[in-house]
Amino acid sequence: MNEYQLSKRLAHVGSFVPENARLADIGSDHAYLPAALVLQGKISFAVAGEVVEGPYNSAKKQVEKNHLSDKIIVRLANGLDAVHLDDEISAVTIAGMGGALISEILESGFQKGKLSGKERLILQPNVGEVAVRKWLVIHGYKIIAEDILEENKKLYEIIVAEKSNESFSLSNREIQFGSFLSKEKSETFIKKWQQELKQREYVLTSLKKSAENQSEKIAEVEKEIEEIKEVLSNHVG
Repeated sequence: MNEYQLSKRLAHVGSFVPENARLADIGSDHAYLPAALVLQGKISFAVAGEVVEGPYNSAKKQVEKNHLSDKIIVRLANGLDAVHLDDEISAVTIAGMGGALISEILESGFQKGKLSGKERLILQPNVGEVAVRKWLVIHGYKIIAEDILEENKKLYEIIVAEKSNESFSLSNREIQFGSFLSKEKSETFIKKWQQELKQREYVLTSLKKSAENQSEKIAEVEKEIEEIKEVLSNHVG
């Protein structure tokens, strides 16, 4: 992967960045995503934020190598602290982290006034999508698109949201499975939840063999299994 050839995962994330957006890419690593989008002519301004010095230096070298220093600012900062008011950011990408960490970054940024409410959030948690959806709903962001893809035998979800003035809520099932993804039920979605089902069935078998009283945990896992089976039930194949 490089700035000319993004991974499938990052290319999908980039596809949700609006044309001519002013982008903040948080946890930018080598700044591959903002560099690729600028080189494609899709955007002309980006902030690449990194909290760790090694990746920060890598991002700076990447930007300098491509002569993009006038279009991409690389900042060493924690999460959305990389964003300054005069950046006038209109899109934020946070990709390749756990959902809990993404939610913490968003919450900290929200508390510090780093989110104006005018930006599109494009979030790609590696795990813990539920935490991300819960944060968005609580803070009045409406999920406008979702995607699921497979790369190198790993499954990734992308959640795209914008601030909404309308009242917006998700059912527990939509928070768990994704309102768009559970309607579309792509082959990748089915594959993910078939894997999740097997994993929970294994956990259930182990709990039932336990010498300790696991009745509460058993009931919880049985409920999860039932919900997954219901979501998969309309799938043919």
